[in-house]
Amino acid sequence: MRNRANFTSHLVRQNARLVKQRYPNLQRQDLKLLDSLTQTLRLSISKGEILWIDGKWYISHAGLLNISLRRRCLGIRTILQKSFCDSNANRWVFKAIVYKSPLSRGFVGYGDADPSNVSSLVHGAEMRVAETRAVNRALRKAYGIGLCSVEELGTAPRSNASPSFEQPKSSTNGNNGHHNGNGQPRLRDRLCLLIRQHHLDAGLVKAYAADYCGTTALRAASRDLVEDFINNLAERATKDRDGLLCQLNSYSKPQEAAQ
Repeated sequence: MRNRANFTSHLVRQNARLVKQRYPNLQRQDLKLLDSLTQTLRLSISKGEILWIDGKWYISHAGLLNISLRRRCLGIRTILQKSFCDSNANRWVFKAIVYKSPLSRGFVGYGDADPSNVSSLVHGAEMRVAETRAVNRALRKAYGIGLCSVEELGTAPRSNASPSFEQPKSSTNGNNGHHNGNGQPRLRDRLCLLIRQHHLDAGLVKAYAADYCGTTALRAASRDLVEDFINNLAERATKDRDGLLCQLNSYSKPQEAAQ
């Protein structure tokens, strides 16, 4: 119990520190809600388990799975609802059942996805999105979690053209802005390279970066924060690309949040 209390206290302090960096304009009631969620659900901002989007807190698929593991969930079953699916239109519907214990009758959740309600970033992966949404809804029911998950958010239609990052300003050190004084690539160049290497949506990365750094635009963030973001992005793109894609998807303008 003492170890658990120590872990929770550490997480509360860590989340409080990060939230001041990323969301400096949060209202007191929102900070109190974060403190409560941290203590009851033990969700981590740094791991992307809880996110602040459009004035609300959202839980992620990673956060829900973490909760289910800690509470010793017996198992999760997913079933494709064929009668509601249309493979030609990339429309998929899943039913998920979460079993908390051997005697559990199961908690049911449904999830759907098609090109009209997912980001262009995950077009072609609608089946996986639908299954994730179903699992998330079932887990939220099973463990009484009122927060909507980011993966359940619908998205407004967006242009296929991804906004490009601003071009680096010309440098006065004679390196044409591609390297800093130590011969290392500029942060902006590193970020653009990551986007190309991992086939990420530049517009969504920009939104995520600004949110991560707690600024209205990436160029307004300090160099240390931008470097921290780039390192974090590189690590997640390599180790947890699916989770990163889901988080980036959350920065598409939502049509409505699932209730």
